[in-house]
Amino acid sequence: MSTLAPLRLLHEPWNASEGNQSNATAGAGSAWCQGLNIPNELFLTLGLVSLVENLLVVAAILKNRNLHSPMYYFICCLAVSDMLVSISNLAETLFMLLMEHGVLVIRASIVRHMDNVIDMLICSSVLSSLSFLGVIAVDRYITIFYALRYHSIMTLQRAMVTMASVWLASTVSSTVFITYYRNNAILLCLIGFFLFVLVLMLVLYIHMFALARHHLRSISSQQKQPTIYRSSSLKGAVTLTILLGVFFICWGPFFFHLILIVTCPTKPFCTCFFSYFNLFLILIICNSVVDPLIYAFRSQELRRTLREVVLCSW
Repeated sequence: MSTLAPLRLLHEPWNASEGNQSNATAGAGSAWCQGLNIPNELFLTLGLVSLVENLLVVAAILKNRNLHSPMYYFICCLAVSDMLVSISNLAETLFMLLMEHGVLVIRASIVRHMDNVIDMLICSSVLSSLSFLGVIAVDRYITIFYALRYHSIMTLQRAMVTMASVWLASTVSSTVFITYYRNNAILLCLIGFFLFVLVLMLVLYIHMFALARHHLRSISSQQKQPTIYRSSSLKGAVTLTILLGVFFICWGPFFFHLILIVTCPTKPFCTCFFSYFNLFLILIICNSVVDPLIYAFRSQELRRTLREVVLCSW
């Protein structure tokens, strides 16, 4: 599958000379360096599944007034971001398929303009999706550690300002990326942003898990039921592992790819790693599929509303 213009250049780094690039490729000619041939149908299927899932989440939150709270608004924004990832993926895939089969014949100048629009859409959606994952972590942290003051801290007005700021910052950042994507400083900013979100989620969720574990231990000691404490603690550890594991597995390879572009664009190992770029894109799309399962569908109220939405009982 062909990737977007800046991402296509990320696939084959611009900061390596043509001679060095060919030498590195020749030196890394082992079988595993050939990459994976991922069919367009897989991109289309995952994009459609993600689109339907996240569309249902948005519809359920908009329908049920009980879900009109900052926490669910943030989840709704995450779903919208993941929807944009899916839409941009579907648009790009269909666009490339139509051109490859000669169904769509467009002038090169128009193709470049359309490509820039898709580029900006996917970059903005990726940045906003990462941002709202961090915002949700902060919101849950405030819910647990400042429960009595939550409604005064996370007011609806502050939630709206937060959401607007994320969308604005993502749009501006994606525009800068499209314009200056050849600059290593831009890649370093993206890598730094990912590491910031990763560390933020690690610290906040581990702290929340530690507090929950402490409370369970206190309750267990008072009621003298250590079995309940162990099972609840294990369940919390599994949930935390899934939450952070999915985030790292889905986003980590792409950002490691960016790190290698900056640090070793011509070395054999790095060249081999670059050949798996489409796999990294698949993992990002998979994250859009998994996000509703982690952040939305676990809510009983939202699941009930989803059933009503699916059954069209408006």
